[in-house]
Amino acid sequence: MADTPAVFPAWPGGAEVAVALTFDVDGESAWLGEGQQNERRLTLLSQGRFGPARGLGRILDLLAEFGVPATFYVPGHTADQQPGAVTAILAAGHEVGHHGYLHRGTDALDPAGQRAELEAGLAALGRHGVRPAGYRSPGWELTPETLALLGELDFSYDSSLMADDRPYWEHSGGTPLLELPGHWSLCDWPYFGWTPYYGGLLADPAAVERIWLDEFMSARQDGRAITYTMHPEAVGRGYLALMLRRVMTGMLSGGNPWFATHAQIAALATR
Repeated sequence: MADTPAVFPAWPGGAEVAVALTFDVDGESAWLGEGQQNERRLTLLSQGRFGPARGLGRILDLLAEFGVPATFYVPGHTADQQPGAVTAILAAGHEVGHHGYLHRGTDALDPAGQRAELEAGLAALGRHGVRPAGYRSPGWELTPETLALLGELDFSYDSSLMADDRPYWEHSGGTPLLELPGHWSLCDWPYFGWTPYYGGLLADPAAVERIWLDEFMSARQDGRAITYTMHPEAVGRGYLALMLRRVMTGMLSGGNPWFATHAQIAALATR
């Protein structure tokens, strides 16, 4: 695996930094993908449903207010069970990316299982007229087999790895694949995700706001692209949507950001 930094021209509009706001619309898939034991856990599943049913609307309204695009990684199961969510995302002009089918971690699947998840996810998104350019692995675990399949299936970028804080090039078989890295510290789930069995921190939003804005200022100084990863069932809660509003306001007052989808950033990358 190579990690050669990608080369970009000046960001559009004279922007100092490129900001990708990305959202994983997992719905119930994240819990069902862990096994049949979760099929009877109605409270757990209802927490997942909150994302596409309620949190997503808050996020779409906020993005519309600021007039910025975003990338939504959607498991095929969510696309099949909550088709209105995908319709709303597309109607608002945002990008839809691939996020597996039943949110199964690729590291727990054999090569045939990994292929099945990718192909089922493609089929589900295809029923909405979407052929995604990008992929994010469920749980941010990517295997050599899945990496090779991404090239075979003509994906142009991935957002699962963390070897740099700048976009960089990987090789998917013999195909160059742009990596748009994230990081757990720039994801809402470690701070705000919660179940009785997988307890998160339920952190102070003010602390997360400071971390995210400090990283934005670092990206601005570097002139690089930065990815934030969020989940409608977490950041879509009312108080956290207010935090995201403050973060976006702080970015606009602290620099000249270009808010872009992952596909828009990937389109500018060269080797």
